[in-house]
Amino acid sequence: MADTMLVIDDEDVVLESCRRIFSAEGFEVTCTTSPREGLRLIENLVFDVILCDWKMPGFDGMDVLAELNQRSPDSTVVMISGYPTVGRATEAMKRGAMDYVAKPFTPDEIVEVVRKALKRKISEEKRAIGKFERIMKNWEFPVPSIEDKAPKTIAETVASTVSVGKATSPWLSVLVLGILAGAYIGFGGLLSTTVTFDVAAQLGIGLKKFLAGSAFSLGLMLVVIAGAELFTGNNLMVSSVMTKNITFGTMVERWGLVYGANFIGSILLAFIFYFSGLWKTGNGALGSAAVGIAYTKVNLSFVESLVRGIGCNWLVCLAVWMALASRQIIGKIFAIFFPIMGFVAIGFEHCVANMYFIPTGIFLHQWAGIAGPAAFDPSSLSWIGFLWKNLLPVTIGNIIGGAVFVGMSYWSAYLWSARTPKKA
Repeated sequence: MADTMLVIDDEDVVLESCRRIFSAEGFEVTCTTSPREGLRLIENLVFDVILCDWKMPGFDGMDVLAELNQRSPDSTVVMISGYPTVGRATEAMKRGAMDYVAKPFTPDEIVEVVRKALKRKISEEKRAIGKFERIMKNWEFPVPSIEDKAPKTIAETVASTVSVGKATSPWLSVLVLGILAGAYIGFGGLLSTTVTFDVAAQLGIGLKKFLAGSAFSLGLMLVVIAGAELFTGNNLMVSSVMTKNITFGTMVERWGLVYGANFIGSILLAFIFYFSGLWKTGNGALGSAAVGIAYTKVNLSFVESLVRGIGCNWLVCLAVWMALASRQIIGKIFAIFFPIMGFVAIGFEHCVANMYFIPTGIFLHQWAGIAGPAAFDPSSLSWIGFLWKNLLPVTIGNIIGGAVFVGMSYWSAYLWSARTPKKA
């Protein structure tokens, strides 16, 4: 008789992934997004393995875990978590969980965790003593691993799990998360301008750029840790196209939706900054600095903007890539900080950031009458100049930097030789 499995998680993409993975391993898989439904199911059915999310709307996974162990003590329980911590994992193990797996996971990772958990459960049953007593006697409590993921594992995760999840998420969810990402990157840009508009004379240009980059990293930290959909990060979806997990058309459709949503969020924050009156800080010096940034960006040549876009998203996608490697929030923060600080300090160009910087300059120039630097033609700061002289070449450059230099590079390094066609 086939082993049975119950999966409780509020994300449909996780349920579908587990169903596909463990059905192929010979399990009879039952899935539910409702913890209440899961608890009802175990009253009537016996499951060999139960996978349960740590955090679901209205439910703490620890409370659900306690109920699972009380109602189905013979089941092997494995927890699933987006942001595991040692303390939380230890508490789960004390309450009866055999192991945990961090999101996002690859098929090999979750299968291996379940296999180890089943072996551990069998071993404990043979010893016929409780987990807590065994811990206190022998000091053999199996602290779950929090080691960071290796580059090959990240490549597999991006191609088979993360990008597929992005491609199959409801469009309304993607739209909302895209708007949030545009605003989050705008927050990074606003903070960057606010903390550097008057420091060049005291610190010099180099340290000013370093400070600007350090502040701007707030934007991607919000996107990755709080959760949002950013066009430049989504350029990594190309690896799923190369492995045939999603189609090229699906990728382009999602890129377009996220790009438009990012634009809405960026413009929203530009409006908030203008109508807040914060640009009047320092007798209008902050506003003048914002206008100066916009003028500088629209007066780059097409080639300069394109090449700066390549360098930017090469580093941005590496920041996202390294953040996926970390299983701890503090690790994600450091993984994001250095590449983002670097691209801003160097002077590269980010299309979503420019969706905030340049419209902000236009609003201040046209509505508040703030003049730009004397070195530039006053008419160059316009919507046409923004769209054709900056946004277009920077966007093309960002796609090349993220999709080619990161997504396709790691696909060719780790996944090309092992590619197998799959359905999205």
